[in-house]
Amino acid sequence: MILILGGTTEGRVAVRVADEAAATYYYSTKGTLQSIECAHGTRLTGAMNAEEMECFCRDHAIKLLIDAAHPFAQVLHQTIEKVSKCLQIPVIRYERRYPPRDEDLIWCDSYADAIHQMENKGIQRLLALSGVNTLAPLRPYWRSHTTWFRILEREESLSLAEKQGFPQESLVFYREGEDELKLLEQLHPDAILTKESGFSGYFTDKVNAARQFGIPVFVVKRPALPETFYRVYGEDGLRKQIERLLPEFFPLKSGYTTGACATAAAKAALLALLSQKEQTESQITLPSGEQITLPVAYTEWAGCSATCTVIKESGDDPDVTNHSRIRVTVQLSPDASGCATVMAQEEYCQETESDDTGRVIFQAGEGVGTVTLPGLGLKVGGPAINATPRKMIRQELIPLLPSPDSVAIVTVSVPSGEELAKRTFNPKLGIIGGISIIGTSGIVRPFSSDAFIASIRKEASVAKAIGCETLVINSGAKSERYLRSLYASLPPQSFVHYGNFIGETLKIAADLGFKQVILGIMIGKAVKLAEGFLDTHSKKVVMHKGFLQDVAKEAKCEEATVDAINRITLARELWELLTEKEQNGFFPLLLQKCKSYCAPIFPDGELTLLLISEEGKILYQS
Repeated sequence: MILILGGTTEGRVAVRVADEAAATYYYSTKGTLQSIECAHGTRLTGAMNAEEMECFCRDHAIKLLIDAAHPFAQVLHQTIEKVSKCLQIPVIRYERRYPPRDEDLIWCDSYADAIHQMENKGIQRLLALSGVNTLAPLRPYWRSHTTWFRILEREESLSLAEKQGFPQESLVFYREGEDELKLLEQLHPDAILTKESGFSGYFTDKVNAARQFGIPVFVVKRPALPETFYRVYGEDGLRKQIERLLPEFFPLKSGYTTGACATAAAKAALLALLSQKEQTESQITLPSGEQITLPVAYTEWAGCSATCTVIKESGDDPDVTNHSRIRVTVQLSPDASGCATVMAQEEYCQETESDDTGRVIFQAGEGVGTVTLPGLGLKVGGPAINATPRKMIRQELIPLLPSPDSVAIVTVSVPSGEELAKRTFNPKLGIIGGISIIGTSGIVRPFSSDAFIASIRKEASVAKAIGCETLVINSGAKSERYLRSLYASLPPQSFVHYGNFIGETLKIAADLGFKQVILGIMIGKAVKLAEGFLDTHSKKVVMHKGFLQDVAKEAKCEEATVDAINRITLARELWELLTEKEQNGFFPLLLQKCKSYCAPIFPDGELTLLLISEEGKILYQS
């Protein structure tokens, strides 16, 4: 069981991540004002002291604490730490992202320090953007200086201001989406005071507005967090840490893409080359902006290069690259010895491609494929390293390069890649000699629908790029075998698996401008599609026997047949249940209903639906 301490933006995200597990948890906030839906969690309200939290954790078998509270909720952080130590419960701190501490801001260690510095600088008119809870510690200042406090217009905040004796006329109410500049123009303060509340606390907006008016900004530094807390900086890092500390919570584990692993290995290799020190972990930034840390398994040096290896962990996703070694070698050019330049020119030139900055050169090493067909967004003849991994690698390496003239030569290898590629779509995509280094998010979600849809688009894009105008879409290898024999003249790239995503595949075909789509379907998916389910996954939709009985009635099937449909357990039993005459009425009608849902998604091309029997025969067409 998990207890989340929230009330913040981070708390909302923590709830969303926890709900993915479909397991019970608790979500606690001090107040009752945060509107949030916990699909599988129990909402708790009211502050807990150390004794109360300890009792709650004991009584409810709490095994993990997630601190997603405000960074300035210092008392709560201390309470969590105390309970954690007493009960030996690990704590994950869902930390905010903070901008760098700019030197032109006036940094204060505490509110007392802020008062001291403001008085020394002669600040007489202050706009405090630090929240209603800072009225008490700032009392010595506002009792003797003109001060406005911006607070939330709610009863709780107004009551607290009244209790502190702060003048009502000096309260300014926060309005969603309000322009900070208008407020500064209206009040003309000598300075503003704010807290180091991070990006999600609109810290940057406040600072930028003050800078435009040329007024100083006093910032109270965020308090230090307990060293024992495990820090994460986004939802992916949070999920991975939960999986590590409480393995039983999520039924399926997430993982990292080959692109994320290659990025981590590349950064580690460059650092190893520059420092000549072994690297055991590598921190990288995902496309979402979240920072994650991956373990580095091996560090090696050879002459003027360094190589680091990251072991690919795909979690519970059925990925052929799971547990593969992602090896990245980094060299620098120009180099005093000249060896980097020689290797780039002689050893790998046929599989070398520079990035658009000219500061990173990508090379395909052992087990990484070479692109031979257009449509993938990659240069034909270049290494099969996709756009997002390239961008991630560039962003990590370029800031670390020792001089403006330095060029990083990055060779990505997957020793088992050539053999693994035979179990992927790479041969159909025209990628030879190994696997692709892929990933758009850096994270592998178990049985990720986004990843599957992305692969559909990639396959269809290749087909279009080589001149195919007809796309033959099918559920999998079995139906594809039947369709290939029927359309033997079409190239293999014309055949694309839709899996369960019929609607998404048709959208992709329409987006890419195919003239014709031939949709092969077997009875199990057809009975779901006919009812309007464009995603036919068994976890989302099941065969609806009442619907099939209605179709049978409409097709003029015998009453006994209609009744018998209620007793079937598998759709394929319909082949045996219906007489030949009934089949000739039922199945064309079923296909007609399927087409009625598919045709609007592919409006500008020719759409043909083929019903495939269990023996691989095309018995009906629409």
